[in-house]
Amino acid sequence: MTNIVLAIVGLAAGLLGGLLGIGGSVVMIPCMRELLIADQHLCQAAAMIVNFFVVGPSVLQHMRARAVLWPVVSGLAPTAAVAVIAGVMLSELPVFHRSGEVYLAGLFGLFLFYVAAVNIGKLVAYRGGEGDERWDPGRLRWYGPVIVGVAVGLVGGLLGVGGGIVSVPLQQRLLRVPLRNAIANSAATIVLLSVVGASLKNHQLVTHHAHSIADPVLLAVVLIPTAIAGGFVGGRLTHALPLPAVRGAFVLLMLAAAIRMTARAAASLV
Repeated sequence: MTNIVLAIVGLAAGLLGGLLGIGGSVVMIPCMRELLIADQHLCQAAAMIVNFFVVGPSVLQHMRARAVLWPVVSGLAPTAAVAVIAGVMLSELPVFHRSGEVYLAGLFGLFLFYVAAVNIGKLVAYRGGEGDERWDPGRLRWYGPVIVGVAVGLVGGLLGVGGGIVSVPLQQRLLRVPLRNAIANSAATIVLLSVVGASLKNHQLVTHHAHSIADPVLLAVVLIPTAIAGGFVGGRLTHALPLPAVRGAFVLLMLAAAIRMTARAAASLV
């Protein structure tokens, strides 16, 4: 029964991750914590593996729609891949080990509140017709994608997420990239980011925590098939559907998970 529920979680993570260009960790990690009572480091390690399979199919859909802006991705992806190493090492600081793992879980819960706030802001600001926006390459400066990449990599490595929830709004604000292009760029970046981050995080899990490599891999194997299907459909829906209804459901899910994780972390500290 647990495996069936995890497969459903993988499908939801793939759909939302592919649709919004955020990977699937913000869905998978809270659900794994709730279903398995697993420690935060194990959940992050497994989710970082699955993120590659969430965004891979969606990137193909974004490329077919010619939505990926490669001048942006060429600066964003390498920088994020380097910064994710620093983020993973931050997550392995002694303060986040053993009983201190609760701090990492609490930090993730606070991050989910941020995710919800970002999407609420987008719902409020939504006016429709974002497909009519056009990107002006003349606005791009080399340091813009670098700045965004550093933020994406640090957050992704520290919290075990794809980083898209940081990447998409920063691209829109700092690089003036339209929403659908920002989602496509984010997904393309996560392909590289997830490989680097998952490799390092799982190495740290085996060498510094009481886990074998089989623990995150077995979790990932259950999640990956439905995550692939969800990512394929989600990436296609990005260019076919308006986003407000999906964002509304996503906000409710994030708020529920954030409240649950921060409440559990606070209770552990009392």
